[in-house]
Amino acid sequence: MSPDANYWNDRWLNDNTSWDMHQVSPPLQSYFSQLTDRSVDILIPGCGNAYEAGWLLDHQFTSVTLIDISPTLTGRLRQKFTTIPIITGDFFEHSGQYDLIIEQTFLCSLDPALREKYVEHTHTLLKPRGKLAGLLFDRNFGVSQNSPGNLPFGNSQTSPCGPPFGGHKDEYQTLLEKKFEIKTLAPCYNSIKPRAGTELFFIAIRH
Repeated sequence: MSPDANYWNDRWLNDNTSWDMHQVSPPLQSYFSQLTDRSVDILIPGCGNAYEAGWLLDHQFTSVTLIDISPTLTGRLRQKFTTIPIITGDFFEHSGQYDLIIEQTFLCSLDPALREKYVEHTHTLLKPRGKLAGLLFDRNFGVSQNSPGNLPFGNSQTSPCGPPFGGHKDEYQTLLEKKFEIKTLAPCYNSIKPRAGTELFFIAIRH
């Protein structure tokens, strides 16, 4: 496995998953409930335990694809979800065409040096007028030896801590505007309590 895959696989093997919410994210659930076309092709990269996928399938969405770099995680997900594609691999090597890509702070798990590449690749994966929508952290993360969520990651030259890596509205807007029309980018009003005041919800439409 690649160094990144080893890192994330070790986190799942050791249940070192402090980011896990143990439920579908309320802002995403609210967004999903407004979608009327249950046949849209949906991709969830860096899917984690995929509570969002569970909600979508329970509500008759018919085309959901999951991808994560950890084989330990995807092995577990294949036992849980037997009717949908679950891909073990690097998001940046994935190909396909989707109507909607769901962002559950996956961008914030990536080395900040990869953010422009992320925007380029999501643009490539989306159909014309397809949407990238979801959550981004609206905060900085400091280095803490006692916090499993702030372990060093890779060889980033742009950030001394993470993942997750933080960010703020203005920088996300500058990043996304290169390839997307931003429909909304605003603080969440319905985050879970531990994340209150630290999340942005956004919808961006592929140019």
